Formats: sequence, C-alpha cells, structure tokens
Amino acid sequence: MDTNEVRPVRYAGFWMRFWAFLLDLIVVGSIERILINPLFRLLDISLSEFNMFSPVSISSAVIFYLYFVLMTKFFNQTLGKMVFGLKVINLDQEKLTWGTVLFREWIGRFISATIFIGYITVAFLPKKQGLHDLFTDTTVIHTES
Repeated sequence: MDTNEVRPVRYAGFWMRFWAFLLDLIVVGSIERILINPLFRLLDISLSEFNMFSPVSISSAVIFYLYFVLMTKFFNQTLGKMVFGLKVINLDQEKLTWGTVLFREWIGRFISATIFIGYITVAFLPKKQGLHDLFTDTTVIHTES
C-alpha cells in the first residue's frame, strides 16, 4: 500500500460516541469515588447532601469537567474514546486550542445536555457533529487501526 495514500475520514456516529461516553462516565464516577469519598470522610464533609451547590456536587462537577477538558486537550480523546478508537479533531486540521477545548467540553457540553437535541444531531448531520461540535468546528472520527 502506498504510504502517501489519503484515507477517507470516518466520522463517529451517535452510538459509538454514546458507548464511549458511558465508559467515560464510569471512569469519572470511579475517580470521584477514589478521590472525593475518602477526602470528604476525613474532613467530615457530608456525602449525602445532593443539591446543586453542595460540596459533593461541586467537587463532582469539577472532576467531570477537568477529566473531559484535560483528556481532550492533551490526547484528543478520553479513555472511552480510546477504547472505541475515536478522537476529537478540528475540522480545519489544526491542533485543538485551549479555547476550543474549553468551549466544546464545558460550555458546549452544558448546552448540548440542557437542550438534549444537541446530542441527537450527531445521528443526522453529515459530519456527525453534536451541537457542541458545531459551535467549535470539531467532530469525532474513527482513528486508523
């Protein structure tokens, strides 16, 4: 095979991204339990209070967003995406900037989750983009195996 051969981009569809996200939720939940539970017990902070501004809710949100922002910025993929052979790319073929990653993974993900159709758009758009991808000119593709 010619090493200069250009392979077509394979965009990752809704279900592949969904399974990768579910795996990421398991990873994030595990990190939270490993870090937050022992620390909060040591400091005698309640783990059973679950309003939006409780210490456990705020700590969980920080870990959630740090995981997605840092993994996407430094690896272009989270552990879930790694397992399923997916990665986030910029449609301009440029390296993902901090601004792009922060907007995509923090503000864009919040908007997509608030307006659930933001994730459903992945199933219908030609480049399989969620609302958060459209805002940042990114998408998720299959990595070459």
